[in-house]
Amino acid sequence: MIRQRHRASSRWFDAIGAALSPVFATPRITHAILVAVCFVLVATALAVWARRQPMVAVGRVMTDTRLVRVPLALEDLDATKTAREAARQRTPRIFAADIAVLQELKGSLENLPRTLARVESLDQVEPGIREQFGLTAESLAAVKGEATNGEPSAQWMGMVRDLMTGLRAMPLLDAATWQRATQEGLHTQITLTFEEPGSKGPAIVEGISRREMMNLGDPVRLKQTLNSLAREAGFSAALRPIIVERISRVTKPTFRLDANATALAQDAAANAVKPVYTESPVGQVIFRRGEPLKDSELSLYQAEMDAFNRDAEKWRLWLRDGAIATIITAITFAMIAYTVLFAQRLRRSSGRIMGVCVLLAGAMATAVIGTALKPELAATMTVLPTLLVVIVLCIAYDQRIALAFGVLHGLLVCLALSQSSGSYAVIMLGVCCAVFMLKDLRDRATVIRMSMVTGLAVGAATALIGFIERPLNPTAIWQVVWDAITAGGATVALGGSLLFFLPTIERAFDITTGMTLIELRDPKHPLLRDMQMRAPGTYSHSLAVANIAESAADAIGANGLLAYVGALYHDIGKMNKPEYFVENQGGGPNKHDKLTPAMSLLVVVGHVKDGMEMARAFGIPRSIQHFIESHHGTTLVEFFYHRARKRALEQANREGGDEQDVHVPDETEYRYPGPRPQTQEAAILMICDAVESAARALSDPTPARLEALVHTIVNKRLLDGQFEDCEITLRDLSRISESVARTLAGVHHSRIDYPEPAAVEPKTGTAKAV
Repeated sequence: MIRQRHRASSRWFDAIGAALSPVFATPRITHAILVAVCFVLVATALAVWARRQPMVAVGRVMTDTRLVRVPLALEDLDATKTAREAARQRTPRIFAADIAVLQELKGSLENLPRTLARVESLDQVEPGIREQFGLTAESLAAVKGEATNGEPSAQWMGMVRDLMTGLRAMPLLDAATWQRATQEGLHTQITLTFEEPGSKGPAIVEGISRREMMNLGDPVRLKQTLNSLAREAGFSAALRPIIVERISRVTKPTFRLDANATALAQDAAANAVKPVYTESPVGQVIFRRGEPLKDSELSLYQAEMDAFNRDAEKWRLWLRDGAIATIITAITFAMIAYTVLFAQRLRRSSGRIMGVCVLLAGAMATAVIGTALKPELAATMTVLPTLLVVIVLCIAYDQRIALAFGVLHGLLVCLALSQSSGSYAVIMLGVCCAVFMLKDLRDRATVIRMSMVTGLAVGAATALIGFIERPLNPTAIWQVVWDAITAGGATVALGGSLLFFLPTIERAFDITTGMTLIELRDPKHPLLRDMQMRAPGTYSHSLAVANIAESAADAIGANGLLAYVGALYHDIGKMNKPEYFVENQGGGPNKHDKLTPAMSLLVVVGHVKDGMEMARAFGIPRSIQHFIESHHGTTLVEFFYHRARKRALEQANREGGDEQDVHVPDETEYRYPGPRPQTQEAAILMICDAVESAARALSDPTPARLEALVHTIVNKRLLDGQFEDCEITLRDLSRISESVARTLAGVHHSRIDYPEPAAVEPKTGTAKAV
């Protein structure tokens, strides 16, 4: 039983493999499938990523209410910032001692008894020293009393040491530093550091109250404090004035603010503060409908989304992402189905399929990333990328393809950005307006009209949908109006930029727009001017064929302008040897009479190759080059083929031998190299070119004879297989034949045979036939 089931399943898989093998055997189909799979993966990744972004902006009025879905502990950034700033302010400022100033002051005081020991009177004291210490006769006697054998006494040295100890704990600061130090921070103490010269150990650190700081810019209070400090150090009443005067005359502060050390200490204190967290239970309101979004609410929303994606049950996330991937896959299948059924021009080229997929994915990425970066522009970023897709596809292919892909791309964008049906309605209105206005792009006015109409439609629809879906308060109304103006203006700008990027679009998709065709049909184009001068007969023939082809193309709904321009350039290769073509011989001798049929064949067939070289040299678009290379397809050069066969058979008869001994040319030797027409317009040109040339040879071109001629040539080309590579039906050929016959009948219409005028004799007034 198990073996039977195994065999049945094996046969089932073999049947599936056999059914799919022809599909994957074609490289073009395989490439298309790979491109579609890549597109699904990219679009799904964009949609899943977009659904995990807030997509809301601070200050925007919210359209719905959001609640916390999972327990959340969120750092209160404001509270944490406040706590850390308070820690910074409580950190004592650090002041570094200026050891050189303190040492200089200490040396000056210690050496004073030695300096004045041999002085007999105040007049003998150097004026600078006398002024620096404020010496008087009484203070001079007191200082001399502190000298023993010309040296400072031990008592004096002890008092100076005690005084300097007090000064080390009482920083003397300049006025600006003192003012800042007394105003900044919440601390009550400051930190003093002493780094002795030559010391390899750490600096000595002391903490004091910042009330102990002295201001060098306040001499009155400074002298009072110094007097008390000198008294505490043991200086007598006679000595204290000179001590106070000497210290108060210090011009440099004894301490300076160590900004780097203070900043490091403040950072360390701030970093030691732990973050402040706020608990958010399930069900807590993040933001409410109708209220502008705040910074704190946005932070909470982002944190809640991150926590949900991190902590929620995995099956919930997988189910949501799987649903998104399934919908995107279904939309992609819809695009594929439309391409297979209705877009033959697109499905025939894997390169074009890849280009369209890149365009669709790029537009979707623009919508998603643009909205994530600038959520306040969501109304614009939702519509604009899809309109870009529609405009490009409408120019590159046709309106139906642009409309179909625009509808489906709008679904992708709305799915990724969680947009409402109202937003999708705005997209659809813009898509329809753009497609309708770009029916035939032949001039710049068409682009301008499309931009204005589509911009007005998008702006109005954005406003109306906003008034329906959003809460109506003054702030929300203003935002809706601004969204409408932005979306409409961006749409107009997008259409205007089309004029600049049109050449790039033409090159990227290998297309030729109506504007380019209008420029190419100008008789002043260099190639056409050269043809008028060098091959006037060929130019007249091309004009006639162009008029016939344009009418025939319009008759079956093909591109009449493209057929007209292609007909103008299809014979440009004849300019190299115009005298070898009958329309340029003017009734003179035929140069082919002196050539063998094989040589004539080379000349006649060579005009296709020469025309292609000229077209490439002058930058003629590829779509027009196809008319040049295919207007004869692989048809037989009948005149020279029959001439060659006739000469070969005559030679065989003259020599009395068998035909097998003489080379009789085969039809394949006298055919054009092709390719055959691949578009309806190129097939029309083939018919019109042959019919116009044959009609010139008719002696009596009546409508009936012209119609019979047209049907004969069309049937001959059909039976010869010239239309097998293009999408043209028998009904199309019938309509083309009718249009061509009607146009030719109008050109070759019969004329009235007017009688010749009679000559009047001057004298008798009798008429005389001339």
